[in-house]
Amino acid sequence: MEPRFSARLTDLQASPIRQILAAANRPDMISFAGGLPAGESFPSFALKVPTAILQYGPTEGDDALRECLCEDLARLGLAVSTDQIIILSGSQQGIDLVAKLFIDAGTRVALESPTYLAALQVFRFFGARLAPFTPADAGNGDLFRERPAFAYVIPTFHNPTGYCYSDAERKALARVCDREAIPVFEDDPYRDLAYDPCDRRPLCAYLRESPWIYQGSFSKTLAPGLRLGFLAASPALVPHLVRLKQAADLHSNRLSQWLVLNALKRPDREVRLAALVEAYRRKRDAFDGALHEHFSGFARWEKPQGGLFFWLHLDVPIDTRLLLDSALADGVAFMPGEPFYADHTRHATGVLRLAFSHASEAEANKGLKILSERVRRFVDGARL
Repeated sequence: MEPRFSARLTDLQASPIRQILAAANRPDMISFAGGLPAGESFPSFALKVPTAILQYGPTEGDDALRECLCEDLARLGLAVSTDQIIILSGSQQGIDLVAKLFIDAGTRVALESPTYLAALQVFRFFGARLAPFTPADAGNGDLFRERPAFAYVIPTFHNPTGYCYSDAERKALARVCDREAIPVFEDDPYRDLAYDPCDRRPLCAYLRESPWIYQGSFSKTLAPGLRLGFLAASPALVPHLVRLKQAADLHSNRLSQWLVLNALKRPDREVRLAALVEAYRRKRDAFDGALHEHFSGFARWEKPQGGLFFWLHLDVPIDTRLLLDSALADGVAFMPGEPFYADHTRHATGVLRLAFSHASEAEANKGLKILSERVRRFVDGARL
């Protein structure tokens, strides 16, 4: 007899990016699929671990790390106390906690479309009704005609598009959310990876009335294997989020917290970050050059001001999911654009997300040449 599963299991879909990354683990694969940091960017750690770090710790996270984050957030314009910060077991946990806090079956959630795949996965799992908008809608006074439970936004180096909101767009969206008393959940994992001057002040810093949650990550600037992130929130939301985290994992990995704290306290922290940004800037520029060489004439894109992704629009709106198997067979992995849209029944979009962070410059040029040849053949077939 089959076991009886919960009803919500029917809304749990496999993550397309995790499936593609599994296929991309071949040693000969050139991967543009996941936003994987470059392996050479990872810091080295001297492991002389205090015994106390190996004991159970507070759900909210270790005090010293939260105090350090308070100082960092104050420099961004978010004045918070240590009590408003919770250390997460990866920023994905923050998305899960916020979903548990707000979403019942049928709850309306406003979000950009396209948006982060894993957030879509979690919100759908809890039964949310998704209400998509774009940054261009931010100043629209009728943006939220039917009031959502919260708005999920990635204003700085958006995933997947790489778009960065202007200061005016951040203020406009904050005004609408304040006026309508709509809580804001701001996801900000890429803000330190800025290659050109641009506005990066958190949208939450412009809120005056609405509750808010601001989330960051250590995966892109330190190492994703640490599985550590953090959130800061309005005081009224923190007790609920703490109890939800207690029910999930008691507390985040204390060894990872200790390693992150040591990295944040190093005197060469800013020097290391500047070197990381410069290395990614070179990769971005080389990737942009390779795109011009191999995709000019049948695709368009914007060179991102930061983050890890190019969002490539083909001139013919083919279903890029249909390209994937043949590209993988040719040794190139990429992320089709269709799964990033809130309307997952949406038809062909003709967009691809390409991560430039992981492959070397030579690999990127080779991989984009192979991918462009595969796309051209597919587009020519679609035009027949």
